[in-house]
Amino acid sequence: MKYAYYPGCSLMESAVEFDQATRAMLDRLEVEIEEIPDWTCCGASAVESVSQPLGRALPARNLALAERHLPGLDILMPCAACYLNHLKLTRQATGPVVREVNRLLADEELAYTSKGGRVRHLLDVLARDVGPEAIKARVARELAGLVVAPYYGCQVLRPYPVFDDPEHPRSMEPIIEAIGAAVHPWRRGNACCGASLMATHKDAALASVAAILRAAAGADVIVTVCSMCQMNLDAYQAQALGHGASAVTVLYLPQLVGLALGLSPREVLMEKNLAITPVFTSKLEQTGAARAVS
Repeated sequence: MKYAYYPGCSLMESAVEFDQATRAMLDRLEVEIEEIPDWTCCGASAVESVSQPLGRALPARNLALAERHLPGLDILMPCAACYLNHLKLTRQATGPVVREVNRLLADEELAYTSKGGRVRHLLDVLARDVGPEAIKARVARELAGLVVAPYYGCQVLRPYPVFDDPEHPRSMEPIIEAIGAAVHPWRRGNACCGASLMATHKDAALASVAAILRAAAGADVIVTVCSMCQMNLDAYQAQALGHGASAVTVLYLPQLVGLALGLSPREVLMEKNLAITPVFTSKLEQTGAARAVS
């Protein structure tokens, strides 16, 4: 099982723990990845509002590079925003759009043909290609006693429900159960965290974060597959507590799965996570999965 790998910008900086945990977890699962040479920013959420042609050309360039250097491989993307931008390009790739982006890529002698590998999110690969049974077979430390709230966010399943139901997502639950943990029953797994409103309308975003944290009451940890969601729930959690929420640990899914596969907290960069509660640490130690984070 091999994939072309597109980490995206946030996984190189603010979400480096997402990248390292993903690589380490996939290695334990014997999933091979090869990073796309010379990849660049996909435009995130800002570029399209400035220039629609550039907003299409940036993801098209990455897909053209994957097609040139790693032909035939599906492209695995952990970042929800990167996944959405590249997937959107493939869905919009009509004849005129392909001609437009290739005109912009011509100086590099690149061409996007729409015939390369599929754009795949990390959760899609874990749920459908690897599968919970294969994950369970490689568990080194069952995380029994931990209650986990699966948080999908918006962009992984909207507006393109490729591998799960956006209204009632369930793809994370079998993975959580495979590592021995219990699933927290809630209805906020697909709720918006406020996204970039945290920079422009902070009160509205904090209210969204607080509603998610309140719904997670009773869970030991929230796991997410989106770097923006993780940042809002983790970095702004202390401020959201003033809205009646309770503290809860927030991890990336590959961090938690990695711990179950025998990786140490240091190997999944848990020291980068800001919201780690004493209750979570204590329960993790009881599973035998924790070593000193520092």
